[in-house]
Amino acid sequence: MSVLEWILWIVLASVYLVALFTVCVLTFRKGYVVLGILGIFLPFLWLIGAVLPDKRGAPAGSAM
Repeated sequence: MSVLEWILWIVLASVYLVALFTVCVLTFRKGYVVLGILGIFLPFLWLIGAVLPDKRGAPAGSAM
C-alpha cells in the first residue's frame, strides 16, 4: 500500500471512531438502544437515532 492509501485509511478510521463516541452515545442517550446496538454494524442507524426526537422514557435533558 502506498502512503496515500495509509493516510486515507487512517482518516476513515478516525471518522468512524468519532461517530462511535458521539453519534452512537447520543442515540443511546435518546433512548434508542436497539438502533445504537445495530448501528455498530450499520452506522447509518446511529444517524437516524440521533435525529429522532427523545423517547418518552428517556431522562429529561439527555439530548445534547
